[in-house]
Amino acid sequence: MVGTKTKSKTGQIIAHAILMLGTISVVFPFVWMILTSFKPLSEIYEFSVFPKHWTLDNFKFLLERTYFVRWFGNSVILAVIVTISELFFNSLIAYALAKMKFPGRNLIFILILSTLMVPTEMLVIPWYKLASQFGWIDTYWGIIFPGLMSGFGVFLLRQFMLGIPNDLIDAARIDGMSEFGIFWRVVLPQVKNALSALAVLVFLGNWNAYLWPVIAINSDKLRTLPVGISLFSAADDGQQWTLIMAASTLAVIPVIIVFFIFQRRIIEGISITGMK
Repeated sequence: MVGTKTKSKTGQIIAHAILMLGTISVVFPFVWMILTSFKPLSEIYEFSVFPKHWTLDNFKFLLERTYFVRWFGNSVILAVIVTISELFFNSLIAYALAKMKFPGRNLIFILILSTLMVPTEMLVIPWYKLASQFGWIDTYWGIIFPGLMSGFGVFLLRQFMLGIPNDLIDAARIDGMSEFGIFWRVVLPQVKNALSALAVLVFLGNWNAYLWPVIAINSDKLRTLPVGISLFSAADDGQQWTLIMAASTLAVIPVIIVFFIFQRRIIEGISITGMK
């Protein structure tokens, strides 16, 4: 018994040590990024974690001499509009596929699922041709339209809605409630956990979006944060690491806030997706 307890305690110590090393390896780059954002350019290549001379010049330069505030606002607009759109339209499609009977319903669902197998890189050319034909290049709508609906959101919400008893919906129909009223007042409250998880995942995904915005936008004022920050790596006087670190520090604040508020929803969304 004593030997078993000793082995168990040793195993726990080793496990905690491994977890601690893993935590340090994950957290240290963020700490280094934040501390580097307070360094002057002369200290950027020195092997020191903490700044010798603390300065706010990097943040002052970002806010006063670049379009950082505009980029920040553009990312907020993109993430919020796409998130709201996906929640509404995906839930409508999911409701129709889960609770309404019509010919070809399963075929439509299979076709929607098949879109998940297509890499985003293969869709860029069709998106660009469509945006060019309608004059959407270098506009807010040009950044937003590819993300208004997604096959993943339809799949996730449909799987949840299948678990709602049909008797509940039939009772609402007997009471004279309209189909949209059933969707809005009966079905959506039953899948609010799935909606919350999807909202967090969609928001974070669009906040970090880079590939399509860098292709669809040409003017500096319409760039999103990831695209704007990348410009500091291609400056004429070389990579401006202090500005990159300062911009990344400010850009990651909303992500951290969203994570700490909705971290249970994020984990739940990932785990539920696997189960469904």
